[in-house]
Amino acid sequence: MNKKEEMNKKEKADIKKVEDNQKTAGIKKKAWLIPLGMLAIAIVLNLIGWCSNTFCDWYVENVFPVWAETYSRLTGLVSFSVGEWLLYAAALLTAVFLAWGVAEAVFYFIRKKKKGGARLSKGFIVYLKFMLWVVGIVSLEMTLTCFLQFHVSPINERYRIGAKTCDEYGVEELMILRDYVVEQVNALSSEMERDEAGYLIYDDDMKTRAKLEMHRLSREFPNLRGYYPNPKPFFFSDFFSQQYMMGYYFPFSMEANYNDKMYVINMPASMCHELSHLKGFLLEDEANFIGYLACVGSEDAFFRYSGYMSVLYYLDRDFFDAIGQDIDVYFSHPVICEQVAEDDKFLTEEAWEEVEEDALLDTEIVKEASDKIVETNLALNGVSDGKVSYSRVVGLLLQYYDGILY
Repeated sequence: MNKKEEMNKKEKADIKKVEDNQKTAGIKKKAWLIPLGMLAIAIVLNLIGWCSNTFCDWYVENVFPVWAETYSRLTGLVSFSVGEWLLYAAALLTAVFLAWGVAEAVFYFIRKKKKGGARLSKGFIVYLKFMLWVVGIVSLEMTLTCFLQFHVSPINERYRIGAKTCDEYGVEELMILRDYVVEQVNALSSEMERDEAGYLIYDDDMKTRAKLEMHRLSREFPNLRGYYPNPKPFFFSDFFSQQYMMGYYFPFSMEANYNDKMYVINMPASMCHELSHLKGFLLEDEANFIGYLACVGSEDAFFRYSGYMSVLYYLDRDFFDAIGQDIDVYFSHPVICEQVAEDDKFLTEEAWEEVEEDALLDTEIVKEASDKIVETNLALNGVSDGKVSYSRVVGLLLQYYDGILY
């Protein structure tokens, strides 16, 4: 090989090296651009969602069902709650990432102080890239499966429920509705099967029944059509009991989860409530409303009892306040019977004892932290009254029964 050939070969090698470096630089650039693009899309979609109910309505009816029909089928293949374990993994990884970030920052400032100037280490750059990917993926996923659904048009507008707004109904209508529900629960309480201790028993397949009731209700509310995975119990129901949490919708896994430690009468309405989230009804008052209707329209007396019980507290409290807390007026109306009052509990005494016995943290601390997280999440998504929004189901019921009870 002559010198000319050697030079040509060397030039080709240099050119190839430059091209390889350019490709590597391009790949590194994309490693930043892709998550940034995800974050940008999420921000734009959220801005549109906050500004346009029409867009969110279209999204919930045409795009969101895709996730319910695909992703929820995938996570539905396993019996345990994927979302619950992802939640624990996220908590653990968050602690690890924070420690990693702090360590990298400390080392950077130490090097800078010693050398008078220091570049970011490869480890810190990797950390920043990884965190950017996490933020991008989480932001986009939560936007597509959760955030946009908070800004759809109210259910009473979409389905033309009621002839008046909630504020136009007075004490008279509230009185009739409250008395109706009290009469229903009083009558149903005597029909329930109980064990020797007087606790309620349900031996049928509750999960399948809950899905059947949701399918039945879809004839009235078309958004409820389609596939439903089985509701899944929490693995650590004791921990969720400390939060007074009956159920949870995990956007990351598209699952409806429920607390299997709670008293059994709460389960049917809670299952239907959580399943409604899978169909885009993210607002808690609307999910309460859907859960109520799914249960009270059932042929199963236990489900009907659960449905009426799920709104009894809200109605009774609002009625008592509406009459100025006048005891004489209150007792002139149907009284909640002793058996119903006994059944209206979150956990049995025995279940609470088990929870407290195995608790790693004080229940008051856990509940306070949980309330703050829930309140913050709702506020960030435009629900200004936070957990109080659950009780807005009373307004929806007043509208729904307009022309039926009054």
